[in-house]
Amino acid sequence: MSMRDQIIAALQPLHSEHLDVQDESHMHSRGQETHYKAVIVSPAFAGLNAVKRHQKVYATLGELMQQFHALALHTYTPEEWAAQGAAPDSPTCRGGSKHDH
Repeated sequence: MSMRDQIIAALQPLHSEHLDVQDESHMHSRGQETHYKAVIVSPAFAGLNAVKRHQKVYATLGELMQQFHALALHTYTPEEWAAQGAAPDSPTCRGGSKHDH
């Protein structure tokens, strides 16, 4: 099972209305399956600030967090997602990448 699939499976307890996990390792120079972006829309985030939402995601992932380098989180309640409708694009890696020419 790929790391992406493991992350998706581990996040199921959040009962997301929308869950998108993207492997963005190709944008970085640390190797395969190292950098991810997760867009999570869940009623479990209601009343929580960004830090508490991220802590909830980290706790849900548990030990899996030790198996990759980075996870960009975009967490929304269903109401926020309905108003926004999309997560921002990830920035270009500031450290450069072996894939940049």
